[in-house]
Amino acid sequence: MVDLLYVTKNKEGRTLSKEERRNKVLELLNKAKAMELQAIHQYMHQHYILDDRDFGELAAKVKLIAIDEMRHAEALAERIKELGGEPTTELAGPVVKGQDVKDIFPFDANEEDEAIDTYGQFANICRENGDTISASLFEMIIEHEQAHFNYFDNVDNHIKTLGDTYLSNLAGTPSATGPSKGFAFPSGGE
Repeated sequence: MVDLLYVTKNKEGRTLSKEERRNKVLELLNKAKAMELQAIHQYMHQHYILDDRDFGELAAKVKLIAIDEMRHAEALAERIKELGGEPTTELAGPVVKGQDVKDIFPFDANEEDEAIDTYGQFANICRENGDTISASLFEMIIEHEQAHFNYFDNVDNHIKTLGDTYLSNLAGTPSATGPSKGFAFPSGGE
């Protein structure tokens, strides 16, 4: 019996089997996991740069966002395993090094904006392939990515508007984040 609600077809018009639809979703989940792994590495690298340059408050927030990305990667891996797949350990792209403090925040805002757009598309494809659980996971992650985007975009706007005055007020601030917190997960829980 064919479940008419979740019938999708390939480019040739052939109806995809349940296994083919599951594999399509697994591919998206692993692409997203690779994106999260790349974000973790990028944000931790930036955290070290900001901390080393004595911008503790900025370093702490970027570290918390990296921790959120770690939780996203773990949630994606758990869903991949539930579907019988193997979670990737590959990064979606290289870590950009040597960024100036003023370049970090527009770069990160753009990365988050791209993730929001991509994950929205992935959620739709999951739904089209009958996987509302993975679609819901992407929607939850999108909410966190939106919070990250808002932070990065706000800092970028402050730097553009106030320049060195804004940055000098943040110089010398503490970078301590406390145990197991996150940015979108401030209580440490999911």
